[in-house]
Amino acid sequence: MNNASIARNAADAAQGKHAIEMIGVSKWYGEFQSLRDINLTVSRGERVVVCGPSGSGKSTMIRCINRLEEHQKGQIFVDGIELTDALEDIVKIRHRVGMVFQQFNLFPHLSILENCMLAPVTAKGVSRQEAEETAMRYLKRVKIPEQAYKYPSQLSGGQQQRVAIARALCMEPDIMLFDEPTSALDPEMVKEVLDTMVLLAGDGMTMICVTHEMGFARQVADRVIFMDAGQIVESSPPADFFANPQHERAKAFLGQILS
Repeated sequence: MNNASIARNAADAAQGKHAIEMIGVSKWYGEFQSLRDINLTVSRGERVVVCGPSGSGKSTMIRCINRLEEHQKGQIFVDGIELTDALEDIVKIRHRVGMVFQQFNLFPHLSILENCMLAPVTAKGVSRQEAEETAMRYLKRVKIPEQAYKYPSQLSGGQQQRVAIARALCMEPDIMLFDEPTSALDPEMVKEVLDTMVLLAGDGMTMICVTHEMGFARQVADRVIFMDAGQIVESSPPADFFANPQHERAKAFLGQILS
């Protein structure tokens, strides 16, 4: 990307023309470079699946979008807000970006309802009544309202991950990030979580999902991104990616994961 293109993209990003804009983003852990000159634009309502081998930088990339990881080079814009060291902007972005992790990270001493209410009450200052109404609405959305007064240990792994999704939605974000949300689940529990994510996609939520679930990518994604060695090496619609991958590393990856 030349300097004129970088300047143009930064200007567009600052005006909030895209949900997410990453321009020349790089990250190091000591001497190891985890991300190498990442350029990525995600439109509002777009659903992007990120795949690639372990250690390719997938999780690091999406964790940079809400400052769970700090990039050392380049620019990241979320809804027109540049992600810098400014705490005020980080807070604004985290209110707009929900994230679901591999592990459920639910508070074991709180009920499911209380887990979902906690962030809206403490981070956004909404009343407990409003937070409870919102929590029940999203527990119904992920099809487990009957679990509201139970504790995490009383739920299956698939149910706990659906609670984690509902909890993120309770902040009413514009963008959802998923970091391999089914990788910690037993195979029989994967489908219920993926079905929940398919419902969200149908609602028009902007989504970036790191996953090896290629069936989900075929069904839901507007675009599939393949990463290797900290770089985006391929980006294309699912039909093109699965039928005719262009990069040799992508061909090898699909050959292994689809065999």
